[in-house]
Amino acid sequence: MTFKNLKLIPSILRVLKEENYKNPTPIQAKSIPFILNGEDILGSAQTGTGKTAVFAIPIIQHLSNHQRNLNGKQKILSLVITPTRELAIQIGESFKIYGKYTNVNNTVIFGGVKQRSQTNILKRGVDILVATPGRLLDLIEQGYISLQDIKYFVLDEADRMLDMGFINDIKKILAKLPRNRQSLFFSA
Repeated sequence: MTFKNLKLIPSILRVLKEENYKNPTPIQAKSIPFILNGEDILGSAQTGTGKTAVFAIPIIQHLSNHQRNLNGKQKILSLVITPTRELAIQIGESFKIYGKYTNVNNTVIFGGVKQRSQTNILKRGVDILVATPGRLLDLIEQGYISLQDIKYFVLDEADRMLDMGFINDIKKILAKLPRNRQSLFFSA
C-alpha cells in the first residue's frame, strides 16, 4: 500500500514525498481511511509508528476543503489535547509540515509561559489548536477560546493523560465541545 492508495490530496502527497515517507505504517494504513470517512477512532500503537500523521493528515485534508470565514476571524475547527508542552510543540510542528501547501493554519498553547503571544495568535484566528488541558481551560475561562465550532477533536496520549490525573480537565473540555464532531483518541 502507498499513500496514494489512501486518496490523499496532491498537496499532502507532495509533502509526504518531500519528507521521504515511502509507505504508510500499519496504523496509518488502517486508520486514515476511516478518519477521512468521518468515523470516530480509538487507536493504539507504539511510539514511533506515526500516530500524529494518522490524525494530522486527514484533519488537514478535511480543513483544506473548508470555506474560510472572510467576514471575521477564522474559527477553531480542530482541537488536539495532549499532556505535555513538549508533545504539543511536536504535534504543532507536524501540522505545520503536513499542511505547508494548504491554507490550513495551527497554533500551540501550553502553560508555564506568558500567554500574550499565544492569545495574540488566537485573536487572529486559527483552524487547528493544539493544547495542554490547563492552559486551554484557562484561556476558555478568559474568553479567548470558544470550542463551539470544533469539528475534529483529538485526545492524544489518552492513557498517559489519565495516568497524569487530567480526567477532570478532560471532562470539563468534553462538556464544552459540540455533540456533532469527529472524535479521535490515541494511546501508546
